[in-house]
Amino acid sequence: MDNRRGEREQATEERRRELLEAADRVVLRDGPGASMNAIAAEAGITKPILYRHFGDKGGLYRALAVRHTDALLAALRAALDAPTGRRERVEATLDTYLSAIEARPQVYRFLMHPADGGADVPERPASGEATERDFEVGRHSAPLLRRLGEELAQVIADRIDFGPGGAVIARAWGHGIVGMMHAAGDWWLHERPCSRAELVQSLADLLWGRLAAAADKAGGPGL
Repeated sequence: MDNRRGEREQATEERRRELLEAADRVVLRDGPGASMNAIAAEAGITKPILYRHFGDKGGLYRALAVRHTDALLAALRAALDAPTGRRERVEATLDTYLSAIEARPQVYRFLMHPADGGADVPERPASGEATERDFEVGRHSAPLLRRLGEELAQVIADRIDFGPGGAVIARAWGHGIVGMMHAAGDWWLHERPCSRAELVQSLADLLWGRLAAAADKAGGPGL
């Protein structure tokens, strides 16, 4: 019986992964205008099946956000762990974030910006879940940014010795750096006023003051 339950759970997880991949394809094509109708059609299923797996567009959004945030965090950690000098690692980390949003701007816009009214809006499902009209990206993107901030704060805390009160300082830095990358990246992606390399240099210069002088944490991986 446990084996059958395990097989069912595995099949459900595999189906969920396939649906997320279909959603990714639609988001890459339609950006923030991606709708549940289009995603269901791409997956070759009816919309009620999509609702059964994710509840509503908010549930689908959260699943996609976890998927892309996990990948981004892994890339950021790899940049921070590169065997180079601290300044180079800072620049590589900033570049990793900017290159990620540059490579998949439609995914970024879906995760961070509401549709401009172009998406079709379905009727409310019979089970009473929220419709796409009820979906507010800002309400969902804030937890995504907070998660990035907390994860980066932990990375910083593991690597830098701030002395007394270091945990709070690391969290302030983590959230501050994520906020800076998000705001600057959003502006840059929209206007393209300079090259990515130039923006990386400018942001690294902004961060470099105390970061250059801070000591590595004893026994930690260093930064």
